Amino acid sequence: MLYLLAEKFPFAPWTLFRYVTVRAGGALLTALWLSWWLGPRIINWLRELKFRQDYQPKDVKGPSDLTAQAADLAKRGTPTMGGILIVLAVDVSVLLWARWNPLVILVLVTFVSFAGLGLYDDWIKVSKQNAEGVASRLKLLVQFGVAAGVVAYLWGLPSGRALVTELHVPFVPSKYALVSGPVAAACALALSLLTIVGSSNAVNLTDGMDGLATGCTVICTGVFLMLTYVAGNGKIARYLLVPPVPGAGELCVVCGALLGAGLGFLWFNAHPAEVFMGDTGSLALGGALGVLAVAIHQPLTLLLAGGVFVAEALSVFLQVGWFKYTRHRTGQGRRIFRMSPLHHHFRKMGWAESKIVTRFYIAAILCGVLALATLKIR
Repeated sequence: MLYLLAEKFPFAPWTLFRYVTVRAGGALLTALWLSWWLGPRIINWLRELKFRQDYQPKDVKGPSDLTAQAADLAKRGTPTMGGILIVLAVDVSVLLWARWNPLVILVLVTFVSFAGLGLYDDWIKVSKQNAEGVASRLKLLVQFGVAAGVVAYLWGLPSGRALVTELHVPFVPSKYALVSGPVAAACALALSLLTIVGSSNAVNLTDGMDGLATGCTVICTGVFLMLTYVAGNGKIARYLLVPPVPGAGELCVVCGALLGAGLGFLWFNAHPAEVFMGDTGSLALGGALGVLAVAIHQPLTLLLAGGVFVAEALSVFLQVGWFKYTRHRTGQGRRIFRMSPLHHHFRKMGWAESKIVTRFYIAAILCGVLALATLKIR
């Protein structure tokens, strides 16, 4: 919206709004301010509506379980569905600062769609007071449906088909993209779908401690703020041997809004949390990161930047898979971790929640640095 001022009044100070860096900064600050201003109001509103999940006591088997149980009981009554705050801050900021194009619209549509799915999931959990929520098959069906719509739309765009049919590998120059034949195109299409759905669920699995998913998402979004800027600037992209994407520069504004909303929400979500984002926020944030990665030819780079999310998701897959395999072979299921996702394994080891979160932040920063290294090491 504010971009139109630069078009209508081509003189200072409105000409500043032509620069994507200015508008990305504006989106960040706007989302941050909105989060701080709306935060207390939304938290009080959620408390009044009793939108909270009361934690049930766990079986106590040792000192580490006693610690975990005490932490869970301390969180009892904390409002959930706080992702509403993130969604509002991001949407308003992008509406104000972004220059609309198909890539921006796709990210926002996915963001809002996954937020709606998460809101419904949170509502079921709150109303029934259990952790089951929406059936896994239904949730995956909706997620794959939205992801398929995104991929199909990009396929239909003359400038977007390459985004879902070309496979680019980190640390390899863009001119060596694997586009040799239908096999590579099929792999790229499948990877695009899995990136969107997998990212959404991986962030959702990470959301299990105060500030954990929020902080790691902020770090990962910061990485993609830089990646989208590079992809949207043809000269820089060609210099760094990464695939340029027309219109990707506007995704900087989206990343700025996500970054500001994430920082603002972390203000209230830091330990001890005043509000939880719930599936409303985690599914939406993960889905947005997935579409951002697909939109700039960087789904494999997301595996590096979101290394913490990958580790959390892998811990669940390995735990469930090994348990089922050993139960089938021996009649008794065995575990790899004390508990999954991975952050719960460390809590079972007796680590304090704040220490786990801080160390995961450090790991997320290292993963982000590795992802940014792919820009220069080609």
